[in-house]
Amino acid sequence: MGLLDDFIFKAADEAWEFEAIHALNYKTFVQEIPQHDPNHEKKLVDKYHAENTYIICVNETSRELAGMVAFRNQRPFSLDAKLENLDTYLPADRSLCEIRLLAVEEKFRYSRIAQGLIATLVRHAIDSGHDLAVISGTIRQLKLYTFLGFVPFGPLVGTADAQYQPMYLTLEAYSTLKSRSRSFAKEGPELANDDTMLFNFLPGPVDFSTQVQSVYGGKPCSHRGHVFMKDFQRARELLCGLAKARQVEILMGPGTLANDAIAGQLSLLFGSGLILVSGEFGRRLVKNANGAKLVFQTLEIPEGQAFQRAELEKALKSNPDIEWMWGTHCETSTGVLNDLEMYKQVCAEHGVKLCMDCISSIGTVPVDLSGVYLASSTSGKGLASISGLCMVFHNHDLQPEPDDLPCVLDLGIYQASNGIPYTIQSNLVYALLAALETHDWEKRFADINDWSKTIRRKLAEIDVPILAPDSCATPAVVTIVLPEIHSSSTVGDALKEHGVLVSYRSSYLLERNWIQACMMGSENKPSEKFVRLLKKELAR
Repeated sequence: MGLLDDFIFKAADEAWEFEAIHALNYKTFVQEIPQHDPNHEKKLVDKYHAENTYIICVNETSRELAGMVAFRNQRPFSLDAKLENLDTYLPADRSLCEIRLLAVEEKFRYSRIAQGLIATLVRHAIDSGHDLAVISGTIRQLKLYTFLGFVPFGPLVGTADAQYQPMYLTLEAYSTLKSRSRSFAKEGPELANDDTMLFNFLPGPVDFSTQVQSVYGGKPCSHRGHVFMKDFQRARELLCGLAKARQVEILMGPGTLANDAIAGQLSLLFGSGLILVSGEFGRRLVKNANGAKLVFQTLEIPEGQAFQRAELEKALKSNPDIEWMWGTHCETSTGVLNDLEMYKQVCAEHGVKLCMDCISSIGTVPVDLSGVYLASSTSGKGLASISGLCMVFHNHDLQPEPDDLPCVLDLGIYQASNGIPYTIQSNLVYALLAALETHDWEKRFADINDWSKTIRRKLAEIDVPILAPDSCATPAVVTIVLPEIHSSSTVGDALKEHGVLVSYRSSYLLERNWIQACMMGSENKPSEKFVRLLKKELAR
């Protein structure tokens, strides 16, 4: 875990936080920088304390303050008293505010707290209508201030023992700061705010490794080139090895396109089908099937439950004309993981072709597609790559059907063309290949399972109801049923403000007042911060 995994950036609003601010103020501007006289209390209350808004980096559980900075927008500023005609040094026609008291505890100074504090304060300043901030920066940290986008002006101020350089930061420079924050984020997880160390618990887009990002940013190459063709086949081999399937076709598009391609293949069969519905993505399969004009029945069970053998056997015995069955392995909307081995056994016993939506399962749990007729997946979820590619796995040979299927959905054309009948974006393929080659999948599955156990236990400790019971829960998705007195939209927005991204904006989540925490990216993020913030929101 990183040094700051349990820290957040926020505006100080509790009594203990202000006490910690006064103590850090003393350490920094009395003991370290001799700007004020010592006192027995070892606390320094700023003379503008009543007018300050303090942005802090804090661990709310341990009540530890890592850093602070003060925002103030009332003239005269402290810099007005140090430098005559302050406005003559500044860009004209600006709305001014003042940044003061930037301080970071010594043990945290080799993290990027200062960057996060300034980023958070600038957002606060923008929300308050300001587009220029002034600061007196200690000459000991001029390199830091320059990196953060500050522009020095005027002579030094202060005393011989505590010299400061007047500086300003414009809104335009803040855009550069955000760009730098994004590039810095690739180097390590020591900053939790803005566009840097967000806690991403979304089902997509997911976090991906630096290797994936690096190859994605490379120069595109021809999809007909010899080297690319060889690397493309390598990606297919790794996918088949991971999912234990004989063949796979890779298409450009979302997972829904892969399911449309499956529907196209099913349209070539003569018998009717059975679609299993236990959530939003089971209903999505119904839409895929309707679009392909398939003949089928549905078997629906309550959301949050998994299908049982007896239910499937009853449905198949009652409808002997059923030739295929289609369902979700991981029903992402509810967090339920259906029993794939049981599905395979039942279908084999009844001579039914099994098709599976494995979009959220491949890459998050072990998946064995041997014996499965067709199965879909995508690059931007459990495989922890960049969205844009989807896959259809199969264990039988496919023939082109140009008279019955749209070209882009005709999987037989893909197989006949060694997987590349049409243009495919090389950067996406290389990003996927990097993800496949760099993951230790057994370790990844174990890590996701450990994360699931931890977050489910912690949510139970604060009496937060989880939709899927342990008996059928996928480890990668936790769907939380919020009490009616709380709005999923409000809670999701509040978590986002603290740098925790959860899924809540999809229409089916909003309708049911659910939020979701997912673990599908390349790096497991600890759950403590999410649970702590959720507890705080639900206590309001």
